[in-house]
Parts: sequence; C-alpha cells; structure tokens
Amino acid sequence: MIRWLFLPMLAAMLAIGPALAVGDPADQLPNPAQEERARVIGRELRCMVCQNQSIEDSDADLARDLRRIVREQVAQGKPDDAVLRFVHERYGDFVLLKPPFKPETAILWGMPAIALLGGALLIRGMRRRRVPLAPDELTQAERDRLAQLAGRPRE
Repeated sequence: MIRWLFLPMLAAMLAIGPALAVGDPADQLPNPAQEERARVIGRELRCMVCQNQSIEDSDADLARDLRRIVREQVAQGKPDDAVLRFVHERYGDFVLLKPPFKPETAILWGMPAIALLGGALLIRGMRRRRVPLAPDELTQAERDRLAQLAGRPRE
C-alpha cells in the first residue's frame, strides 16, 4: 500500500524540478518572444556551480543571477550574440557550454582523440604480451623430483 503512495509522490517531485529553474514569475519577461530568446541564450551558458547544466536547468543562486543578467540584456533589446558576448567577457570561456577553439582550449577539444588513441595503444600493447607460452620440457632432475613428490618410482 505504501509503495503505491510513494511512486506518485516521487513522480511529482521529479516533474517539478525543471519547472523550478525559472521559478519566480517575476524573473520571467512579460513578452513571450523575449522570454523564449532568453531561454535559448540561457541554454548556451554553463552554470559555474553545477558545471554540467545550463543556467536554465540549474537552481543554483549563481545561475539565477546569470538568468537575470540575460533577461535584462534581452529586455534592453540587445541581439543574442551581444548578450552572449557580454556574459562571456565577464565570466570567461568557462561560462560557455561550447567554448571557442583557441590555443588555450585546444587540449580540451583534442582530449577525446588523445584518450581514444591512448586506449588503442594500451590495448595493442596488452594483446602483444598475451602470446601463449609453450611449456618447457622438464629436465631429468625435475622429473625425478616430481616423481619423488608424487610417490611414484623413478623412471
């Protein structure tokens, strides 16, 4: 019985999480087109607390502040790229979910290829070492000792 009550409560709690991201209606823009533009821009910006969520998906205080900044810029009529540039200039490359390719970020962009190559080389090296070894023949002294330990007469 308790299990049947628990499942709907759990589903309700999971469903309400994304709705709380821009939870305060006062933070939303009155113009639906501007609000949608702000949400699109917000999906391109990283929450620096959560790090793998956009500011639109995060409920951290810093994400809330960044959402307000974005909405202020959009309400002033600035184009999307100007809003992104404004936030980028203040917070750096890390605030962008898709950082630009520069010499400083080259290792980040190349890391998947480096990891894949390193893994392939590691597997190749392990396969070379796994050559089946043929058992060596026993010497006469080893055969005698084995027979002695087994309790059999010597050959």
